[in-house]
Parts: sequence; C-alpha cells; structure tokens
Amino acid sequence: MDKEVLIFGLTIAEFEEISLTVCLTALILYMVFIIANLARESKAGKYGTLWMFLALGLGFVGFVAKGFIQRIMGIE
Repeated sequence: MDKEVLIFGLTIAEFEEISLTVCLTALILYMVFIIANLARESKAGKYGTLWMFLALGLGFVGFVAKGFIQRIMGIE
C-alpha cells in the first residue's frame, strides 16, 4: 500500500497546481504594476503607456493565452 505524501493536507500534485496558479498570478500582477510604474515615471502619456503595455506585457499575455487554449482543447 503506497501512501501519498501530503503537504498541508494536499497531495504533491494538488499543492503544485495551487501554488503555481497563485504564485504565477501574483507575478503577473507585479509585472503589470512595474509596467504601470515605468510608464508613469517616464511620463509616457496615454499612447506611450498603451505601447508599453503591449510590448512589455506580450510575454505574459502569451503565457495566459496558452493556458486558455490548452483548457479549450482539453490538453491538460
């Protein structure tokens, strides 16, 4: 009989999934804060701020889109 290792009452897989979701969301929100702060300090204006968010935020937008596409296609 193989017992599953528990962390805070969760299996390792459940703990990894929850921690990845929470930590990645926090990281993305922090990056949005950094981009907004950079736009404000550089006095980029509305148009410049839009381009900063498009250019610098494209990486995590692609990562989030990958998750949605995987969920829609049932790849998970």
